[in-house]
Amino acid sequence: MSQPQSPDRFHEDKASYTVRGAGTPDIDAGVEAIRTTLKTLPARPGVYRMQDARGDVLYVGKARALKNRVANYTQVERLPKRLQRMVAQTRSMTIVTTNSEAEALLLEAQLIKRFRPPYNVLLRDDKSFPFILLREDHAFPRVQKHRGARKYKGRYYGPFASAGSVTRTINALQKLFLLRSCTDSFFANRSRPCLLYQIRRCSAPCVGRIDDADYAELVQDAQDFLGGKSTEVQKKLGQAMEVAAQSLDFEQAAVLRDRLKALTFIQGSQAINADGLGDADIFALATKGGSMCIQAFFIRGGQNWGHRSFFPVHTAEVAEDEVLASFMAQFYEEVPPPRLILSDRAPAECELMALALGERVGAKVRIEVPQRGARTRLIQQAQRNAVEALDRRLAETTTQAKVLEEMVETFGLDGVPDRIEIYDNSHIQGTNALGAMVVAGPEGFRKNAYRKFNIRNPDTVPGDDFAMMREVFERRFGRAAREDPDRDSGEWPDLVLIDGGKGQLSAARAILEDMGIEDVCMIGVAKGPDRNAGREVFHMPDGREMSFPLNHPVLFYLQRLRDEAHRFAIGAHRQKRSKALTVSSLDEVPGIGPSRKKALLMHFGTAKAVKSAALEDLLRAPGVSKAVAQQVYDYFHG
Repeated sequence: MSQPQSPDRFHEDKASYTVRGAGTPDIDAGVEAIRTTLKTLPARPGVYRMQDARGDVLYVGKARALKNRVANYTQVERLPKRLQRMVAQTRSMTIVTTNSEAEALLLEAQLIKRFRPPYNVLLRDDKSFPFILLREDHAFPRVQKHRGARKYKGRYYGPFASAGSVTRTINALQKLFLLRSCTDSFFANRSRPCLLYQIRRCSAPCVGRIDDADYAELVQDAQDFLGGKSTEVQKKLGQAMEVAAQSLDFEQAAVLRDRLKALTFIQGSQAINADGLGDADIFALATKGGSMCIQAFFIRGGQNWGHRSFFPVHTAEVAEDEVLASFMAQFYEEVPPPRLILSDRAPAECELMALALGERVGAKVRIEVPQRGARTRLIQQAQRNAVEALDRRLAETTTQAKVLEEMVETFGLDGVPDRIEIYDNSHIQGTNALGAMVVAGPEGFRKNAYRKFNIRNPDTVPGDDFAMMREVFERRFGRAAREDPDRDSGEWPDLVLIDGGKGQLSAARAILEDMGIEDVCMIGVAKGPDRNAGREVFHMPDGREMSFPLNHPVLFYLQRLRDEAHRFAIGAHRQKRSKALTVSSLDEVPGIGPSRKKALLMHFGTAKAVKSAALEDLLRAPGVSKAVAQQVYDYFHG
């Protein structure tokens, strides 16, 4: 991470400069901007950001001595061609000094995650990691899946590689320890046990089927299990089962037997044997055909909590240890590091990385490269998984490339599209209407580029899909025209797919033409006769229509794009509709806060009753003054 590196892909055809070597006007302007910054740079640790003429971040780097590091960029003749391009684009720099190089490394990772510069190695993974949360803000703690900020009081266990891993573990915890998973409001309003109690997945503390002390013992057992003491839990369950059997309490013995069986199943289903390892992460890197894969295994409490493959980008001409170091810094920006990290090779500046991660977690972190013993077998398994994952990725990429090339020939496109945008609308009789945009590229779906557009134009007639499309296109392309008129940021689509036939396609083209945009390639995807999948008709801008035979790979690819847009639009619509159900007309009354809203609803029962209440009735509501009652009455009655 000590030297800035260039990306493995850069859209040279869209660049607004030409690099012919040192001495060109663009290079001179970039060097001059760097030298201007050098005049005020201190020789202390910090982070620097290189920015282009629009202020977009090109590269984020850290340094032990900022002045010395940044000065290297003025020696243009010593830089590789890609870094010459970066210097040619540079027009300004932003500097942040830190107290130490370790602090600078952590800040560098944070800024890379935020700005995603084109000249940094990037960890392209938009999914946050799920955790198991054992809540401690209730007399009877609940177990639940958790993502995002840690705003609840309790113990967090993770990360897990996927939501499926969390779900399986939570199911196991329910079978083993009978912990509740319901919300507090559901818990408070139970008068009899729910189905989970009937199928022996909960001990039903909501209706007193277990007392505080016994439930607390179950919680402690769950904490021991998640903390790596599964053997002690197994021994305890076995002893309790024997006692129940000797006491002729065969029903209780059967319950304990089932719990013991669930624990044994979990222990036997681990993909790798990590006994005695405690908390650790295992990394292995594979490279082939200019691509890289980093395989990660997550071990917590001696249990394998899943694994995930990562495919960092912008790795061409970057040393493998540099890629691994950049990956670790960005990865642990999201996830708290364990005390032990095992890797098949040492990352660049290994000691600095361990120091920085230790400062982040508040404990000593060790990064080791095992050379012998049982841990080498873990590394070998991670290496094998990395190679297999990379082979699958390359095979999928090759197939995808062939499909895209065939699509170019079929539709007569100028070239393989780097950015495909697919649009869809969703509403129910015009209510909670929104538009959705899904983005795909040669590497697959780019979920961090997905967008949803709430339809908020009062002139839009409910259910008018053409008017909704106009609002979505005006907002999306109007903003693109304002922010990137030269189209050199890669944010303009090479191909737009419209969910609809000839009419929708014509309307979409007319909307863009009204905005002065006439060179965006569009294709309409109309459902076939009887809306049968596989009989879609594709409408071209020149009026041509075409369809594909069943099982054609291009048809499958376009169906996937269309279905993903539909899925995203439906999900966003449902989310908006669910949120609308919790909105009350009282929320719009000025001066009515949560407490007064609650008092009115408790007194009248519904917001509709409040709306139609007379002034005298409003005055009878507890906690409602004469001024507030008059304000509510005037709002609803003019």
